[in-house]
Amino acid sequence: MNIQRYELDDPIGVIADTHGTLRDEALAMLEGCGLIVHLGDVGSRDRDEAILERLGELAPVHAVRGNVDTADWAERLPWHLDLAVNGWRLHLVHDIADFDDATACDAVLHGHSHKARNEWREGRLLFNPGGAGRRRFTLPLTLGKLWAGETALRGAILHLQV
Repeated sequence: MNIQRYELDDPIGVIADTHGTLRDEALAMLEGCGLIVHLGDVGSRDRDEAILERLGELAPVHAVRGNVDTADWAERLPWHLDLAVNGWRLHLVHDIADFDDATACDAVLHGHSHKARNEWREGRLLFNPGGAGRRRFTLPLTLGKLWAGETALRGAILHLQV
């Protein structure tokens, strides 16, 4: 398995469930990140690939495919992706129900539910940045940041002021 490795001093921007909407507030919050990951449901239209291109203007971007990513361009997105940042093993998947618990990783980064999550369970960080695109029900619009330090991996959920 070919795992892309990064050494970063800057935080990792974590975004999911944009559903065709990339807000200026999200872009502003992701400025200064050394890497950005999109955890699926970028969008279902042909033009939604531009979301990943716009994020790529801020930092290198890695994305996984979500259930609404049905346009031709989305076929190149993997369903799962493993990265290593400062030695921390990150597993990216859209829906945590598709995560194999036997996967060797320090953190599972996932989306799908639009419900933000930042919790350690059995020695593994489970991190969902929530939804940053279209509002779903009464859930807040959020994204996340991760800091992969020498001795700790920590995350934060950030609320978009819209």
